Amino acid sequence: MDYALLAAFIPTFFFVSITPGMCMTLALTLGMSIGYRKTLWMMIGELVGVGVVSVAAVLGIAAVMLKFPWLFEILKWVGGGYLFYIGIESFRSKGKLALDTSGNTQQNIEPIPLISQGFMTAVLNPKAYAFMISLLPPFINQSKDLAPQLIVLVSIILLFEFICMSIYATGGQSLKLLLKKSDNVKVMNRISGVLMMGVGVWLIMT
Repeated sequence: MDYALLAAFIPTFFFVSITPGMCMTLALTLGMSIGYRKTLWMMIGELVGVGVVSVAAVLGIAAVMLKFPWLFEILKWVGGGYLFYIGIESFRSKGKLALDTSGNTQQNIEPIPLISQGFMTAVLNPKAYAFMISLLPPFINQSKDLAPQLIVLVSIILLFEFICMSIYATGGQSLKLLLKKSDNVKVMNRISGVLMMGVGVWLIMT
């Protein structure tokens, strides 16, 4: 591993990760509605998705995938539409992510849908592939073995993504606790719903 490149990569990607984006907004929204612990399921899906995108970018698979934008469009509309629908339900104080008068979710949250939300948000954004293609190769030393470098870089990416999503999710949970009163529950549902709808539209428009 080229330690000079690694030293440059660490602050670069941390800045990229902490910057608000779709996945961070989703972590904030879920932190508000279901709390940090349950949001971890979404984070698992997102981390798997980011890992897939990162490896695909380095191996050149992403370049091939970007040649078929119609497939991305279909998947983006499906994924974005689903997130938008969840947002509408939350805004109306209905659905699994909506809070009741006690400040708790109205229905049990299953892990699989949360994992799927995180994974879809990470892999259905063509800009993520384009970004990784432009970001990762400059930090890879072509004269050394690819596999060890890729393992180190992807591990750092996933670590930073987890840390930053945790910051956003705990921030959302803190806001939930701050407003956890019966007369503020509807406001919380509307804030959460608008943010979720925003993530859905963001996914479709990228």
